[in-house]
Amino acid sequence: MSGFHRHIVALALVAGTVSTAEAEERRQTTVELAAAIAAGRTTAEQAVGAALQRIEKASALNAVARLDAARALAAAKAVDKARADGKPLGPLAGIPFVVKDNIQIAGLPAAAGTPALAGVVSAANAPVVDRLVAAGAIPVATTNMHELAFGISGYNPTYQTGAQVGVRAAYDPSRMAGGSSSGTGALVGAGAVSAGLGTDTGGSVRLPAAINGVAGLRPTLLRYAQDGVVPISHTRDTVGPIAASVADLELIDRVVTGAPAIGKAELKGVRLGVDAAMTAGLDAETDAVFKAALGRLEAAGVEIVRVDLKDLAALNQAVSFPVALYEAYDDLAAYLARYAPGVTVASVAAAIKSPDVKGTYDGLVIPRKLPGPNGLVDAKPIYEAAIATGRPALIASYAKAFADNRIDALIFPTVPKVALAAGPETSALDVFLTFIRNTDPGSNAGLPGLTLPIGLTASSRMPVGLELDGPAGSDRRLLALGQAIEAIFGTLAPPK
Repeated sequence: MSGFHRHIVALALVAGTVSTAEAEERRQTTVELAAAIAAGRTTAEQAVGAALQRIEKASALNAVARLDAARALAAAKAVDKARADGKPLGPLAGIPFVVKDNIQIAGLPAAAGTPALAGVVSAANAPVVDRLVAAGAIPVATTNMHELAFGISGYNPTYQTGAQVGVRAAYDPSRMAGGSSSGTGALVGAGAVSAGLGTDTGGSVRLPAAINGVAGLRPTLLRYAQDGVVPISHTRDTVGPIAASVADLELIDRVVTGAPAIGKAELKGVRLGVDAAMTAGLDAETDAVFKAALGRLEAAGVEIVRVDLKDLAALNQAVSFPVALYEAYDDLAAYLARYAPGVTVASVAAAIKSPDVKGTYDGLVIPRKLPGPNGLVDAKPIYEAAIATGRPALIASYAKAFADNRIDALIFPTVPKVALAAGPETSALDVFLTFIRNTDPGSNAGLPGLTLPIGLTASSRMPVGLELDGPAGSDRRLLALGQAIEAIFGTLAPPK
């Protein structure tokens, strides 16, 4: 431990952190910590000091890109002074949170986990960060991620604070943390912080949230501002929160959007759809946890409706890669022109460190190609067809499924399998396709998706996530349903 970090730990202990032995046996939520700070049961300085201490303790997870300790502690002292002076506090006053490395924080790089952007310092906060800071939240670190958000494993050699490469799962550091919002998921899962921001193109908030045993929200497309975020695809990208509980997500979403507060829904009479394709091919442990969860939901009055989305995979295939791989070039070029003049897509690609991402950029993104049946083909006509007909057909298929089956949401295991052992093989295409199978279609339709933990597997003791996908604009309804489901399953205790 460095001398600076020893100082942070000592400060936290002397100040009297909120991490008592009793508290460490359960996961403290953002809602609980905000209430404790507002009531004076703890201080913002204590909360930030404790978070810095826990982040240091979790260094083996490779979850941090850049720590911003000095500025975070100064912000915490300002919150405490405002409270002492009787000034009104925001709903997130004093809450330490982390931000994925592709989202701008003033004074820090938004490097997207890639070397070419490491020296590009952000002039201002991204609008979503600004909303949280205006409510009193305090960013303490940026988080490691799959390079340029092009992957689901978090196996990125750019940042390494532990002994082994790649962001590691909170409940088993020998396994991958999921991605691409890997570090945010791992730190929230480890209990180092209670909330953070990620981004989601095809599952990149929900996968690491599920793998690390916490809650995550992909909002309806364009519900959250896209500015100030290193992009892949304007048709698919969104910022989304990862947090200790669904109630935390509700609070964060309320702050970002200005929506009125909501509590948990009444589950009796709620209709949730289950599609056979989304529950096929699960590993045995995930399957057992999911089936047990369905039984508990039915016992709580939920009606489980069997739905048939047999055309969903084909509809999604016509949209997914064509949109992401084609828009990646133009959207990154536009971002660089606005925020990093002098940096080009070619110079970013030349410095990529992850072999899988390097191959994607050099082989597909820069030459504007897509894989065809007999080799690479021009991407533009396939992309144009995806936007003109493919995506509308996918959206219509979802709308028909919700309407015809009269369901509030679809439910399914967020991830079909427990996290794999960490290593470069977790960045293979077949792994990518397996792990995004359930999350990707709703992303391409612009739908909201909410994941929450429903238990640990029997032998591997890894978390299993349950996802709810709802109609576009149903974010608050999903959060109400999620809070009710969370009341049944509880939150997972953080790993020992």
